[in-house]
Amino acid sequence: MRPLETLSGCWQLVRLLILSKFRIRGRYWQWRYETAFGRGKPGNRAESLKAALEYGRWMARVRKLGRPDR
Repeated sequence: MRPLETLSGCWQLVRLLILSKFRIRGRYWQWRYETAFGRGKPGNRAESLKAALEYGRWMARVRKLGRPDR
């Protein structure tokens, strides 16, 4: 289930990029970065990537919970 969850998380991150019109240095992304790493930046690129993927997985789970049953 983890690979499917990771794929769903990646899709949510791409969707968020599209919705923010790829303005990675824009207000939303600055806010997201400050709230995610307000206590300090991740040590390296691998930690940043891991945190981003975890956020994407979380978004996928939350969106799945919000869907009405059919």
